[in-house]
Amino acid sequence: MTERIQQSLRDSKVARWTALGIVAFTMLTGYFMADAMAPLKPLLETELGWTSTEYGFFTSAYGWFNVFLFMLIIGGIILDKLGVRFTGLMAGTIMVIGAGIKYWAVSTHTLDTGTLFGMRTQVTVAALGFAIFGVGIEIAGITVSKVIVKWFKGKEMALAMGLEMATARIGTGMALMASAPIAEAFGGVSKPILFGTLLLVIGLLSYVVYTFQDKKLDASLAVNPSENNDEEAFKIRDIFNIIGNRGWWYIALLCVLFYSAVFPFLKYASDLMVNKFSVDPKLAGLIPGILPFGTIILTPFFGNLYDRKGKGASIMIFGSILIILVHALFSVPFLSHWTVAIALTIILGIGFSLVPSALWPSVPKIIPENQLGTAYALIFWVQNWGLMGVPALIGWVLDKYCIIEPSKLVDGIKIPPTYDYTLPMMIFTGFGVLALGLAFLLKAEDKKKAYGLELPNIKS
Repeated sequence: MTERIQQSLRDSKVARWTALGIVAFTMLTGYFMADAMAPLKPLLETELGWTSTEYGFFTSAYGWFNVFLFMLIIGGIILDKLGVRFTGLMAGTIMVIGAGIKYWAVSTHTLDTGTLFGMRTQVTVAALGFAIFGVGIEIAGITVSKVIVKWFKGKEMALAMGLEMATARIGTGMALMASAPIAEAFGGVSKPILFGTLLLVIGLLSYVVYTFQDKKLDASLAVNPSENNDEEAFKIRDIFNIIGNRGWWYIALLCVLFYSAVFPFLKYASDLMVNKFSVDPKLAGLIPGILPFGTIILTPFFGNLYDRKGKGASIMIFGSILIILVHALFSVPFLSHWTVAIALTIILGIGFSLVPSALWPSVPKIIPENQLGTAYALIFWVQNWGLMGVPALIGWVLDKYCIIEPSKLVDGIKIPPTYDYTLPMMIFTGFGVLALGLAFLLKAEDKKKAYGLELPNIKS
């Protein structure tokens, strides 16, 4: 009986894995909305008359407020000050509001004319909605990371983070595979956005359920002094401790370069399948959709490997090498058969599973737990520079240098432009090369400072 009283709620496998499942589902709904527009680029060009530059502008909006208004950093401070319950509910609400604005922008005809901030009004308002949504999902991401550390520290933390990422990427896969068919079946490019918005509402309600379990965890920790770390409360000056840590910088820069070679690629991957591999636009999302579904198995597998065997920095090095290989081969003009696209997407999925499975669980080894929310927020802030800038860069490059055949009318039907994706894929390859260099620097720093990145996470 005494033994049971001394344990906290996180010692219950059922309780901690249930908590993980709830918050992972919330992230699944967010990831669906994040990529719901990715397979719709050809439809946006034909149905709404968007250009690649406008699409790149819209996609880059994801990071506007996070980067320029420091909303992510503010969110991280709120997280460390007010906890995961308040911050998670706040983030979910912001996601729903942003998604609703985006849906209204692409579904109404009241924005068909005029310009706003140098872009067509419809594009700008949709971008503003996406920017608001971006604040919500990024704050939700750091909140869920801290939730996992709270429940799994000293236990299966990398496996838990891997399973959360895998579940969230089911949302990405659903978006890539289902958005175009939903638009086709229900008659409009706005319908996948409406579906995603309704899904987000369910995800927010799911997080409401989690808050009750989190409250029980706090109560169990309060009566169990051995489970509490008695760390000092977060102070604003702790930000300087975080950004003065060289290991943190290596992880942050590796993160932005690695994710800049993956997430912006996925925004254009369906269009790449159409233009280089001659895939039917209605089916073009199926091939990149393989990638997130592949990570469902592989990310938890590699996370479990890190938990039990260690080698976190080495895993990041190998994952970066795979990213370079894939994008370099995508940039080769004569490799244009659809089977090549499938093979490369599968390899990219392996690389995409390797790096995150080791990167995110490595942060608590470098940063104290009371600073984790802000540390994750600062990493996400750095990452958002890439998520904001790279899609805009690729859209501009496509319009400026890569149009093979311009848009035209055939029998009264508007045909989108034809693009050569060689140069964009070379840009993505360059990001992979830089990420590899940072992974080696991180491994060297770990040897110097003994962070334990190469050691197992599970404490015997």
